[in-house]
Amino acid sequence: MDFHHSPQIRSAFPELAAGVVFAQGITPDAAPDLERFTAVAKERLAAGTEADLPEIQAWRRAFSKMGLKPTQYRCASESLLRRFRKEGSLPRIHPLIDLCNAVSLAYAVPVAVFDLAHVARSLEVRHAVGEETYLTFGGEVERPDPGEVIFADAEGRAHARRWTNRQSGYSAVRDTTDSVLIVAEAMHATAAADVAELTTALARELERAWPTVREVTIENR
Repeated sequence: MDFHHSPQIRSAFPELAAGVVFAQGITPDAAPDLERFTAVAKERLAAGTEADLPEIQAWRRAFSKMGLKPTQYRCASESLLRRFRKEGSLPRIHPLIDLCNAVSLAYAVPVAVFDLAHVARSLEVRHAVGEETYLTFGGEVERPDPGEVIFADAEGRAHARRWTNRQSGYSAVRDTTDSVLIVAEAMHATAAADVAELTTALARELERAWPTVREVTIENR
């Protein structure tokens, strides 16, 4: 699986730091340690709201640069932190999704996870041409706006819209998921170091909680 950001994205957002974790052998019956990550989020939110965090502020600037209103379209980590702050917890969906959400809370960094059985050959973060197809979680098909930042595979499917705002239902993790690509992206001043720490912590928890995992690979860029 080839994952990369287009040269245009790299040029427009030179501050971007990304980390990738590839794992095989995922099952729906693991029990990851979520509490150690959510405890970090609780401590950080005790001093203010998610809007005060430098990680979130950096993504708000990026969304503004893309021509999006940051309080209308939030990055995934801001949406999770906002819900967590208001409700005190997040719903349980699948052990891997729950883990990625908890890690995203702790680091205030968007973490996306894709079922590779539903991604065609490659995944590129790039500007849409307007002909790509995006499947919502409700089963509706949309077409991203031309110029919108998306995660696109080799067959023109958009697996995320508005960059880190919303993932597709097509490649969402499900009980049959085995191989996954997990992507963390950040823009703040210490993004490179924080993303490297995040991917290491995530990989260790994957290996601990999933004895069935056959391979875990980390790459930071």
